[in-house]
Amino acid sequence: MKKSVFYFLFIYVAFQTNILAQDKPNFVFILTDDQSYGMMGCTGNNIVQTPNIDKLASDGTLFTNAHITSAICTPSRISILLSQYERKHAVNFNSGTSVSDEAWAKSYPMVMRDAGYYTGWVGKNHAPIGKGGYNSGVMEKSFDYWYAGHGHIRFYPKDVHKIFNDAIANTQVEVIQEGVDDFLDPNERKLKGAVKFLENRPSNKPFLLSINFNLPHGAGTGSMKMKKTDDDIYKTLYRDKNIPLPANYIAKKDIKTPKLPANLLRAEERQAGYSYADTPEGFTERYIRQLQAMTGIDRLVGNLREKLKNLKLDKNTIIIFTSDHGLFMGEQGLGGKALCYEKTTHVPMIVFNPANKRKQRGLKSDALVQSIDIAPTMAALAGVKVPDSFQGKDISNLITNPSAEVRDYVYTENLWSTQFGNPKIEAVQNKEWKYLRYYKNTTFPASKKIKAAKALGIKENVILYSVHDVDIAIYRDLSDSSLEGEQPVYEELYNLKNDPAELNNLANNQEHKNILEKLRGVWKTELTNARGTGKPSVYRYTNDSHPKGGH
Repeated sequence: MKKSVFYFLFIYVAFQTNILAQDKPNFVFILTDDQSYGMMGCTGNNIVQTPNIDKLASDGTLFTNAHITSAICTPSRISILLSQYERKHAVNFNSGTSVSDEAWAKSYPMVMRDAGYYTGWVGKNHAPIGKGGYNSGVMEKSFDYWYAGHGHIRFYPKDVHKIFNDAIANTQVEVIQEGVDDFLDPNERKLKGAVKFLENRPSNKPFLLSINFNLPHGAGTGSMKMKKTDDDIYKTLYRDKNIPLPANYIAKKDIKTPKLPANLLRAEERQAGYSYADTPEGFTERYIRQLQAMTGIDRLVGNLREKLKNLKLDKNTIIIFTSDHGLFMGEQGLGGKALCYEKTTHVPMIVFNPANKRKQRGLKSDALVQSIDIAPTMAALAGVKVPDSFQGKDISNLITNPSAEVRDYVYTENLWSTQFGNPKIEAVQNKEWKYLRYYKNTTFPASKKIKAAKALGIKENVILYSVHDVDIAIYRDLSDSSLEGEQPVYEELYNLKNDPAELNNLANNQEHKNILEKLRGVWKTELTNARGTGKPSVYRYTNDSHPKGGH
């Protein structure tokens, strides 16, 4: 009798657990790479073909005023993972650090996995996690399904990462598509390279799938070769179009007055990979490739939604779409990222929740939201406790109420001040005004490093990208000095409503003196909040500590 009762209780508890698990929503989080806000039909681009992403926006909520925290790949992606500003998590290309196990335990993938979610990561990883960073193995062990490469995976992922060798496709989006299908569908072709803890995704557990592209980033678009085996999207699409130059485009040869003082932003030291922005011809070729990449990504979004529908998962799967930052393509004579202008910090963000009523779909919100809000929002929608370490806001209410707000100001920063000419920058903005602070640029020029490398037969990438122990101290000083009283050497003030392209600096305009003073006070508050309390939770990760660390 006791055995029968015990058995009944066991079955009952298992049944109830199964119901509760199924009641939790699934999540698919899609992150593109270097995608500026205006690269989709739904964000105003009348050339690019993105019907599936546009449909996602019309079915969900499009955030028109979303920003990242740092406009450079690694710190931005870690900010998304940990829901922290870079000033708090302290990891960048020049920081000499990786995310500690303690900090990683509070990342959104780990928090959701601990809460019972089956997790998957497909595509690119550009966040060094654990002791040894990319070679630590922590990321691979942190997911139930792993099909990704560390660093850039380029346009032909098999050329750089063995894990993708079993894919039928050769091009990035299509290889990632195979990983997505393998994760979702037990009847799909199994990828031998994928790292799995279970043969198939459990049907009685909610899932969280993170899809990470290396497109339209230059590592992807720059390595496109238009091979015969490539899809026509990547060979001919948009090549018959008249591609206009961006508004306010200035070719390098025509720059008379630089956007920023020459001793502040040393444009001549910029990475060679952005030289395409210097000429109209270079811009046009690269932009066409970016548009092609966006249409490829769009097709994956359409396939994803169709797959979810066929598997009867569509009515309980929340889809979130955004980018890690934007990119200058010659506007105002600028190229690349690592700045705090709208072109680099303003990104697309779409949240689609199928549980919302019809009247709550196709909404647009101009609320000030940030990429660090994604993690707490997923946790809140899943009924999972949000860790105290998260600095982002839960924006789930904004998905159905576009008039709601979660913050008065957005804070962005650049601590990637290196030999490539970028200064340290801090910025705050509301819906009308934006204030930027620049600090003295004391970096050693890339051109001099390259000259020495050539003279001594050293590989350029080694001398340019190696990070040593001394760089930890330099980075820490960059991070701490403005909190300790370092004064800016240059300031900017823009009226975003009247001057969205940030063409007219009003910082020296006496008419706006009071606004400037107010925003200086806001800057100090937002910077202090971004830094938070306690020491950075990081490991030493340099070429000195880990010579073979895959930096």
